Amino acid sequence: MEVFGVPLQALLGQLLLGLVNGSFYALLSLGLAVIFGLLNIINFSHGALYMMGAYAAWMMMEYLGLGYWWSLLVAPIAVGGVGVVIERLMLRRLYKLDHLYGLLLTFGIALIIEGVYRDQFGVSGQPYPVPSALRGATNLGFMILPNYRAWVVVASLVICLATWYVIERTRLGAYLRAGTENPRLVQAFGINVPRMVMLTYGFGVALAAIAGVLAAPIIQVNPLMGSNIIIVVFAVVVIGGMGSILGSIVTGLGLGLIEGLTRVFYAEASATVVFVIMAVVLLLRPAGLFGRER
Repeated sequence: MEVFGVPLQALLGQLLLGLVNGSFYALLSLGLAVIFGLLNIINFSHGALYMMGAYAAWMMMEYLGLGYWWSLLVAPIAVGGVGVVIERLMLRRLYKLDHLYGLLLTFGIALIIEGVYRDQFGVSGQPYPVPSALRGATNLGFMILPNYRAWVVVASLVICLATWYVIERTRLGAYLRAGTENPRLVQAFGINVPRMVMLTYGFGVALAAIAGVLAAPIIQVNPLMGSNIIIVVFAVVVIGGMGSILGSIVTGLGLGLIEGLTRVFYAEASATVVFVIMAVVLLLRPAGLFGRER
């Protein structure tokens, strides 16, 4: 059976691979949306911190003998701690200034982190094995799906939806949103707003680290892995709406599927289709698909 001259098997296979890529887009853009939506910081160091998460997993395996599951737990905490230090020592001084200052600072931090890792490990990739429990593949009839890639999709969706629920549907999320809009009022209720902001930034960074650990067995761990994906992720955030949690999740998954379709019908455009969509969305709806005018 064919669809527009393309075998249905090939079409479904590319859609499934696109869903895997979309899972990474959703998880990374979620961290960006949390940080911008709650702190008004455009975190350009997000890609470098994603790379740090992958390297943290690799170093724990290489030097400490810790497996994938321990890395999935410990690496986000460690990299999130780095994010807490960055927020406390640097970003806290910029909250009352224009967004451009935060963007320039985090861009500089990204260059420093990437430079340190390139100097230490070079630009060649480091292999990271798939955990034994997730090895093998499942025959879906139209393609052979590696079990690890299926795990990435499920894990990303669970993390994204849990984060959305906490921020949009719980009292903690209400405190976070209120703390950014009217910090003095929230402090009057006895809540330490600066500490809450610091931990929120650390959580957004930890989401990037989780994505890095999930990506490590799929792509070789290297210092450039963050810079290769962060521009696409920023496009996802802009299309979904800056600061929109739901917009980041839906747009990330949707653009992954669109990329998969583009590879089937016109492979040459698969690397640029996201930016074409971003340009069209900005022309028609500058706040993004799920964003609100500020």
